[in-house]
Amino acid sequence: MASVLVVEDDRFVRSALIRHLTDASHVVRSVGTALEALREVSHFRFDLVILDLGLPDLDGSKALKMIRGITDVPVIIATARDDETEIVRLLNDGADDYLTKPFSVEHLSARITAVLRRSRAGGTGAVPPPPVLRVGGLAIDPLRRQAALDGVALDLTRREFDLLAFLAGRPGVVVTRKELLARVWQQPYGDDQTIDVHLSWLRRKLGESAAAPRYLRTLRGVGVKLESPL
Repeated sequence: MASVLVVEDDRFVRSALIRHLTDASHVVRSVGTALEALREVSHFRFDLVILDLGLPDLDGSKALKMIRGITDVPVIIATARDDETEIVRLLNDGADDYLTKPFSVEHLSARITAVLRRSRAGGTGAVPPPPVLRVGGLAIDPLRRQAALDGVALDLTRREFDLLAFLAGRPGVVVTRKELLARVWQQPYGDDQTIDVHLSWLRRKLGESAAAPRYLRTLRGVGVKLESPL
C-alpha cells in the first residue's frame, strides 16, 4: 500500500485513476491544479505523485520543477504528450517515469510498482505517512481517514472528514469559503449554503453549535477557523 497524490484536471480521468488506485489498496488524494499539488506536497508526505502535464493554471513541467524544490517524492508523468525530446527533458528534470495516455490500469500498476521498488531500494525507504493532526482534544489521521474527539471516534461522512482535516491542517487560521470550495469541494465556485450545512453537521458531531462554538468558529463575512477551545 502506498499514499498517492493524483494531479489531474480531467474529472473522468481523475475518477478512473482514483478508483483503480483505491482498488489496489493505495491511499489516494487528488487535486486538479498545479497550485493545489504544491500545497499538498508541502503539507503531506506521499509515496508517489502521478502528474498530468496539461494543467489549467501551470504547465506540469513547471510544476515538476517546483515539486522537486520541495520534496524528492517519486513522480510519474501521465499525459497525452509523446514527444521524445520532451520526455527526455522531463526525466532529466526529475521525473521518475513517464506514461503516455491512453494506458491500461495494468500498465500503470506495473510502473507504480517499479518506481516504488526503485525508490525504496535506493535508500529513501517508505515515505512516512502524514502525521496525525491534533487540535485540543481532536485527533485526525489523514492516512487512515479517522478522527476522534477526546479519544472517542467520530462518525463522519467523507466530506465532513475532508472539511475537518483541511481546517485541522491550518489550526487558528481563518479560511475563506472560496478556499473551502476550491480545496475541499474542488469547485471554483458554488453555494455558500453547502458549506454552512456541512459546518452545521460537523458542529453537531463535535458537540457544539454556532451559538456556542468550541472548535469551529465563524467570522462573519470572512470565513471559518478551527482552534482549541478556550
